[in-house]
Amino acid sequence: MPVPSREWHLVARPVGEPAPSDFALVTTAVPDPGPGQVLVRNDHLSVDPAMRGRMSPDVPGVRPFELGRAMEGRAVGTVVASRCRQVPAGTTVVHRLGWREYALLEAADVRAVDTRVAPAPAWLGVLGTPGLTAWAGLTEIAPVRPGDVVLVSAAAGAVGSVAGQLARRLGAGTVIGSAGGTWKARRLVERYRFDAAIDHRAGDLAARLAEAAPEGVDVYFDNVGGDHLEAALAAMNPGGRIALCGAISVYNATEPPPGPSNLPLAITKRLTLRGMHVGDHEHLAADYVRRAADWLRDGTLIADETVTDGIGGAVDAFLAMMRGDTVGKTLVRLAGGPSGPLTPGAASAG
Repeated sequence: MPVPSREWHLVARPVGEPAPSDFALVTTAVPDPGPGQVLVRNDHLSVDPAMRGRMSPDVPGVRPFELGRAMEGRAVGTVVASRCRQVPAGTTVVHRLGWREYALLEAADVRAVDTRVAPAPAWLGVLGTPGLTAWAGLTEIAPVRPGDVVLVSAAAGAVGSVAGQLARRLGAGTVIGSAGGTWKARRLVERYRFDAAIDHRAGDLAARLAEAAPEGVDVYFDNVGGDHLEAALAAMNPGGRIALCGAISVYNATEPPPGPSNLPLAITKRLTLRGMHVGDHEHLAADYVRRAADWLRDGTLIADETVTDGIGGAVDAFLAMMRGDTVGKTLVRLAGGPSGPLTPGAASAG
């Protein structure tokens, strides 16, 4: 029998910052699974900055969301009906049909996860794509060497907070993070054990970075782009490495943003700037999960989550994340609660 399910549709292409009116919560009926299919009750939805690109029609290399249809995103949930022996009912799985309460999927499009290793939400965060992104960026894209000075932007977010901690694991001598707001800057040092933190909202980013890294920067993990990339270029040591992971500072831009005015420094300093896509690094996933699960258990890796309850709060959670009002991994919890307010750092995957 079809099951009723609420799902979020994109109904208008955002111009600049997305608005609640760009989205609609729609009730639909999800059919029973056919041969080789599973029906999943989504328990947690992942809220990611990259979703902003899919809301626009013309971002190079990005498949846009279709207007009037359910949006997509990563989710973890429980199989409630199955026509595949390899994925029986009761299995916890991750998949890409989030932003809805129930999802009908081909069994080949879900991946079972072990909740004995870590709670289910961790497979969307520290043990999932954000954690693997941080690990790949610091091991293959911009490798950390013993004693390096490492700079991470958006360092209180899902990727950045893990990247700073992993940099230390990989032998960094000094880890510096940039975040928006004094409370986030304090969190970087007090909770995630960064050596120094910069509140980029306080102004004069270049001067604050020069003060935090008087001997320069060897590795920069860039989640922001824009003025952060320009400041990092000025601070980089010769032979430095930059992992270009994200550019959240320009995701809402209505016109193409200018490039860093000091990009020629990449030539004179012989820098390596390399873009990355986590899908190119799946070969690292199994080894990374084994390591990170051990670090979570012994408390040396901290993974925070900002959680809102109920499908009705998903758009608010996304908008809050884009404003920089969240820390760690931003999630929507569907199991066990009606719609509710965002709770910064409400849960720890560790």
